[in-house]
Amino acid sequence: MTVGHISNPVLPGFHPDPSILRVGAEYFLATSTFEWFPGVPVHRSTDLVHWEQAGHILDRPDLLDLRGVADSAGVWAPSLSHHEGRFWLVHSIVRTIGHPFKDVDNYLITAPSIDGPWSEPVFLNSSGFDPSFFHDEDGRSWLLNIQWDPRDGRPSFAGIVLQEYDADKRALIGQPRTILTHEELIEGPNVYRRDGWYYLMLAEGGTGWNHGILMARSRELTGPYELDPDGSLLTTRDAPDWPLQKAGHGELVETPEGEWYLAHLASRPVRTPDGPRCVLGRETCLQRVTWTDDGWLRLADGGRRPSLEVPAPTGVESGPVGPPIARDDFDSPSLGGSWSTLRVPATPDWLTLRERPGHLRLRGRQSPHSRFDQSLVARRLTSVRCEVTTVVDFRPAHFSQLAGLICWYDTSTHFYLRLTHVEGRGRVLGVVLTDDGAYGELPAGELATDDWPLVHLRARFDGSELRFSASPDGTDWHAVGPVLDASKLSDDYGDRLRFTGAFVGICAQDLGGTRTPADFDWFEMRELDGRQ
Repeated sequence: MTVGHISNPVLPGFHPDPSILRVGAEYFLATSTFEWFPGVPVHRSTDLVHWEQAGHILDRPDLLDLRGVADSAGVWAPSLSHHEGRFWLVHSIVRTIGHPFKDVDNYLITAPSIDGPWSEPVFLNSSGFDPSFFHDEDGRSWLLNIQWDPRDGRPSFAGIVLQEYDADKRALIGQPRTILTHEELIEGPNVYRRDGWYYLMLAEGGTGWNHGILMARSRELTGPYELDPDGSLLTTRDAPDWPLQKAGHGELVETPEGEWYLAHLASRPVRTPDGPRCVLGRETCLQRVTWTDDGWLRLADGGRRPSLEVPAPTGVESGPVGPPIARDDFDSPSLGGSWSTLRVPATPDWLTLRERPGHLRLRGRQSPHSRFDQSLVARRLTSVRCEVTTVVDFRPAHFSQLAGLICWYDTSTHFYLRLTHVEGRGRVLGVVLTDDGAYGELPAGELATDDWPLVHLRARFDGSELRFSASPDGTDWHAVGPVLDASKLSDDYGDRLRFTGAFVGICAQDLGGTRTPADFDWFEMRELDGRQ
């Protein structure tokens, strides 16, 4: 059998902080979701090459309450493990970001299967984010996370802490111990045991251009730990033109044949006059790794930089990787797994696929600046060269009623092709935007659409350029508004802390509270070519 290869990223678009786990013949990848609901998508594979979504773990309101959380807060860095026949998921819910404080709670849930049912959350601690569990050979379980320090004049990242967990008591026991501090920012701790050593894998340097992965080891779980004398295992901080940037935050998995792979995040920048920007956010990649004779981990192909293609496990052929489903005709009674909503679950009072069969009906609620009750449903952007199209039946009678197609980063930055009502003109289609917190309306290129039976809406991404257009019949297209800077839909734009990625979706607002409906017949996301 020909040895195949893994093409990176294996999970394109916004899929940061990957946690990888093998149970039997299956591999699982879980990733962060921040303010999006449902939380923590899980993808499964039997060969590390082909991945399919297996649902979301935090898919119930009792598991996830995000109303009011800040942009880029919410669910951070979930970590999967398997112990005593059950899947464990530990994750952070961050309520406050920025400086000096991080209000964060860490929770554990367990299930007999990756498909659930997942238990009620067990509160663990609030000392810092990026928790993970290590289950030792003696049966004891240990929680690791970072210690956050908000005091003036102190490093915010105050070290890696370790504390034992008692499953019978459903609580941490004993006192937390700081097992490693470092002059560089360190987070994302994970422990592995091999050949009598405890290996500590760390994310270093923050999750931006300086990101990387660092290893340390000790003969005792509690330390002291010695750092890898060769420095970073993985980084692109010294290679600004490398195609996979911001590489870091990883976890390890071993195949049944004894081969090792590293799951990590990375970003593919778009080059702009203002510098590189990563519109697709932080994506999930895999690298083949090996252990040296003196017991340190190295990339299998040498160096420290992530590869776009790596060898698949022994005996695995590449085969075709199926493209994501491009079109949703809304014929199902429930939303597919590729859709996400902001902060709150999709409930029939504002989103339904049953009231008008073959359509997704959105009832307008709060504005695009709200952190509470938006009627917005969206999909991850997975290519910066693609075309997104939808068609809507919407008859606003007041300027407070809006609906349309939205290209989204967060409440502070988005582009919105929206229908609304203007006194004396009737139904009007135009572009409004929020640019790093500043709201604006673009009257140039507005279209009067009162005599259109339906309104087809289109967003075309081409690198850093975004163009909106509309059609009454899906054939005769008209440009709406100017060419927009799509690269602003990235972590790398603006002055705020931002950690997510670009989404494209549909939404409706009714600022008068009458919940006027907008009916969408279908939604299609189509790549323009085979490139990013």
